[in-house]
Amino acid sequence: MNLKENLENALSGEDVEVKPVISVTQAGIIEAMEQTNASWPEAHTNPEQMAILGSSLHELAGLECARIPFGLTVEAQSMGAEVNLGNNERTPEVTGTPFESADDIEAPDDFLENGRIPVVLEAIDILKEKYEDLPIIVGITGPFTLTGHLLGIENVVRYMKTDPDEIEIAMENCLDASMDYIEAIQEHDADVICVNEPTASPELIDPLQFKSMIKPNLEDLADFIDVQKVLHICGSTQPIISDMSSVGFEGISIEEAVDIPKAKESIKDECVIVGNISTSKTLLSGTPEDVKEDVKKVFEGYSSHVHFETMEHEEFNYLIYFEDGTPDDSYYCFTEEGGHLIYHRFSKKCL
Repeated sequence: MNLKENLENALSGEDVEVKPVISVTQAGIIEAMEQTNASWPEAHTNPEQMAILGSSLHELAGLECARIPFGLTVEAQSMGAEVNLGNNERTPEVTGTPFESADDIEAPDDFLENGRIPVVLEAIDILKEKYEDLPIIVGITGPFTLTGHLLGIENVVRYMKTDPDEIEIAMENCLDASMDYIEAIQEHDADVICVNEPTASPELIDPLQFKSMIKPNLEDLADFIDVQKVLHICGSTQPIISDMSSVGFEGISIEEAVDIPKAKESIKDECVIVGNISTSKTLLSGTPEDVKEDVKKVFEGYSSHVHFETMEHEEFNYLIYFEDGTPDDSYYCFTEEGGHLIYHRFSKKCL
């Protein structure tokens, strides 16, 4: 199976024999760092290490994509913000900014040659040369979140109430920089761009402000991106699912706080859901039993005809599939290995 074509078809809403297993938001975990000798913070600034770590979960666990970079400060740093690169357990964060107002925000002439943008672009080239059919997902920072990095999130939240025009000017200036970065990413032939807008979560911003202020810039961004694209917003995004799905992205990435059946009812246009097993709780610190239960919930969110059984098999412990073959016709098998639950997937035609 060509993984790149399979993901392309899935994000296009076409029927696929096997649903892709990908991560659009993050692929750098400590266990992978230990096994590949590619770790943070070096993997933020070294293109070879970025490529190794970004594809590590494909090599070690069969994840069906490579995903780079590992944080949301690339653009801010290249625009002149001060960034602490963190350590192997903490992602980079903005610690200072030269901008005091929206009018100050402007990408420098050497924006694409500055900071870590050249590292990301070279890492794409390394991955493209190594993997012929593995989709390369590149994450970028959404214009509203980038505005928060450059003006300070506290100032942004205040301006949203007292001076919304300031925010709109800042986002327009950030949008220009984002488009320059996107154009470079596309020239290096990335397959999918994930736009991350965590600051636009309803837990921080009123849904009506998302609709009136943030959505228009995301629509401009979606129109500009030529490759397939996914929009990720953190937290309980149920109140804005309808607006997220009508922005113009092929997929929306949602977290465990969102109820999939309700989300499906709210979706407009031809937009697919990416998610939503918890990475911060279930996959990070949960038991195999916790993972199994969350997997069942995800399946049940897509169909009321889910078959689950405990298996007495020399290789597999659990089997789950859709009884009526909708939305797919595959067997999903799981194996307990120590503290891990290992996932396998088979086409019924192969068995």
